[in-house]
Formats: sequence, structure tokens, C-alpha cells
Amino acid sequence: MDMNTNIDTNTNLSTGINLGIDTGKNPSLAHRRVLVCDNITQESIELMKSRGLDIDVKLGLKETELTNIISDYDAVIVRSATKITAPIINSSSRLKLIVRGGVGIDNIDLVSAKAKNITVMNTPDASTNSVAELTIALIFSLARSVTKADSSMKKMLWEKKSLIGTEVAGKTLGIIGAGRIGFSVATKASALGMNIIAVDHPEANPEFRKAGFKMCTLEEVLKNSDYITMHIPFRKGTPPIIARKELSMVKKGVCILNMARGGAIDEASLLEALQNGTVAKAALDVWYDEPSSNKELIQNENVVALPHLGASTKEGQLRVCSSVAQKTIDFFSQIN
Repeated sequence: MDMNTNIDTNTNLSTGINLGIDTGKNPSLAHRRVLVCDNITQESIELMKSRGLDIDVKLGLKETELTNIISDYDAVIVRSATKITAPIINSSSRLKLIVRGGVGIDNIDLVSAKAKNITVMNTPDASTNSVAELTIALIFSLARSVTKADSSMKKMLWEKKSLIGTEVAGKTLGIIGAGRIGFSVATKASALGMNIIAVDHPEANPEFRKAGFKMCTLEEVLKNSDYITMHIPFRKGTPPIIARKELSMVKKGVCILNMARGGAIDEASLLEALQNGTVAKAALDVWYDEPSSNKELIQNENVVALPHLGASTKEGQLRVCSSVAQKTIDFFSQIN
């Protein structure tokens, strides 16, 4: 369900980010109670309050605690930390809306929500540029051994000869996940002189073809890419997109990035491929379990390991939080 309204907008003067703030009050929203379970900006909370919504902020609730109180609320707002499980949803008597600040909705039981006619929304556009820019940063980091060089210098070593890198211009970037983020990565990488190929699928962003990027099978992307980056939706518990079989197809010395969801690439298979030299380097922003305890993979000298920083920019967070608030306001404004 996607709400579209005409709104008056304000801009955060410190960042230049348009917050999309609707400044008109709607008294009919006063009886709607909203539970905020994960951190969003105070400005977003105040925005919802200013429109008449009754907001409770309760962070770090366990499943049993949420189950006990969920029937008091018409809507619940989460980020990635809180899971809205079947027991929570099935305990609700008035819940009409779940809003997830961010792209993935793997922490929400969609089957249970659909069964109870509860609308689930996310904010897929808000963090697109943040994730795409980090992807480009990591491609450069892998190409030029940035993290290795920094670590070496901090040990007061001068290992210039052993840290010769490669240029990204002229290399082929294979994109698995041809959606909004994948296309943003493609346009940025293309401007750097990279050749772009992407896995074709029925829901692929049509802008890929309009831009002239080559659409291929997964096997073709695996075999022909110097860099492979993943931006594909993935639900935990389903088979990985890349595992031992897929890694046996890649060009020897490929660099792989997972910017999608932990589990989209099998971590054990990736470690094996790094150890035998099939994969030269990897950059992982997401992990099967978060926080990850995969010490062997995290500490591998050819892995750049990040703690899920894809959307973690000031600008991205402002867009996510303002979008969460406006979607909640729009939803209840339209059903009143």
C-alpha cells in the first residue's frame, strides 16, 4: 500500500535535507495510538504528535512484552532491531499498520500480517543513495587495499611495494539485485568507467535497459565479473543466492560484496573460496547473524568487514525517519 499526498515541506537547514513535513494538524488522528519500538529522530516523533497521533516510545521490548501491549496500538514503527513476529501480530486486536524504517522487511512476519489485514510499509527509497555510495567506497577499498594500508601504517610499517592495487576503470561489475539500489550503484560505477552487467529478472528496474546496461543470467554474471555486488531482497531461512556451486563458476580472483542481507551469500562457502584463492577479496556489510560472531571470516585479511552501515548516514537517517512519520500520518489520514 503506497500513500501519495500533497504536502508542505520543510528543510533541515543543517543538512539541506528535505524532510517532507506536513505541517497541517488533523484532529481526527487523536485517537490513533502509535508504538515506536526502535530509534527514530525526535523531529519525526514531534511531527506525528503535531498531527494529532498519540505516540509512545518504548525501545528494546522483548517479544513477550510486545505481545502483552500490542492490542493498545493502531500502529507500530520499527527499524531493524525489533522483530514483529506471528505471536505479536496474532495478539493484536486493533493493529492496522506496521512501518519498517529501511528497505528490508525480513523482521516482520508478512504472512501473519496479511492474514489479519494489517498493512506493512517500508521506506525503500530513503537509504538508496547511502547504500550505493558505500558500495562504491568498498569497491575502491578492495581495489586499492585501503584498510590493509591503514592498518599497516598504524603499526608504523611502510609496505608500499606489497600494496599495489588495481584500477576499477575497465573492470566489469556484476550486479545481483537490479532494483533501486542496484541501479544507483550501476550509474555511479559506470561513471567511473566500469562495465555494468546485471542479473535479469521480471521485476528488474526498467532503467537498467534504458541506460544500456547489459542484462544477463546469474551464471553469466558470475563467470564474467571482476566485481560482484549483491543488492537483492533475501529472507533468512531461504537458500543462499551464492553458495559453493555458484562460487565454482566465478572468474578466479573476483571480488565480492554483500550489501543486501546476511545469508544471501553462504558465509562458510565464501570463506572457503577466499582461502583457496577463488575469491581474491570480499566486503561484507551484512551478516547471517547480527551482531556477527563469525570471527574467522571477519578477521580474514582479505575481507573488509562492516557492522551493517549501509543506511548509516546522517542524510539517509533523516530521510528514513521523516518518511516513516509521513507514511504513518498519510495512512491514518486516508482511512479516517
